[in-house]
Amino acid sequence: MEIWKAAVLGIVQGLTEFLPVSSSGHIIVFEKILGVPAGGMFFGVMLHAGTLAAVLFAYFAKIVNIVKSDRKKIFYLLAATVPAALVGFFFGDKIDALFFGGQYLWVFFALTAVLLLLAQHCAKKPRMLRPVGWRTSLIAGCAQAFAVIPGLSRSGTTLSACIFAGTDREEAADFSFLMSIPIIAGAIFAELLKIFTGEGIAPAISWQSLAVGALAAAVCGFISIQIVLKSVKKGSLSGFSVYLFLMAALMLADSFLYIF
Repeated sequence: MEIWKAAVLGIVQGLTEFLPVSSSGHIIVFEKILGVPAGGMFFGVMLHAGTLAAVLFAYFAKIVNIVKSDRKKIFYLLAATVPAALVGFFFGDKIDALFFGGQYLWVFFALTAVLLLLAQHCAKKPRMLRPVGWRTSLIAGCAQAFAVIPGLSRSGTTLSACIFAGTDREEAADFSFLMSIPIIAGAIFAELLKIFTGEGIAPAISWQSLAVGALAAAVCGFISIQIVLKSVKKGSLSGFSVYLFLMAALMLADSFLYIF
């Protein structure tokens, strides 16, 4: 893989991992555009490592505070990880076979857009707010389990789920991003395990491309976290919805016209 293609995919992964627009869906689209073979596992590991570094850096102070004085939240985060981990373990291969061709991307881009609009409307209504607890963590965890489907944004789905559960939108954003830490780490472990057990193939790719892709994912991941936090603070998610509706229309057109 050329270094510039690795950089493009790293930028796409970093931005869309945390913007509520679906990283897996966009990676499928850009792999087609760039003519890159899908499913390069070790490169995927490096991109995920970059985004993991981004969220750890962005939330370092809050993570330290949780470990020191709010350890109950650790259990909430672990509980929120269980549904997606179970779905990935038992149904991951079937989901890959069914959805990673990209033919249903338009459906799930549109569904994410609708979820964000509903969450924005819900957050603006007068309601009783609840801090994150077991109820919120389980609801968000189940939402995250559905978001293994490409096109259904993990960050957008979990953020919306937390808001629907009655959580303040800024706390919902924080919990959604913190939820990404164990799930991204789990994805890295699963991909490495497949490579070491011979179930996956580590493609021949230069260390320069790996490094550039990971760095681009880390830098853009940090930037995208800041963008989302500012959007959530302003209470505006509609811009992401408009973009996703446009992407859904483009993907639907592609299914007939073979644009990509």
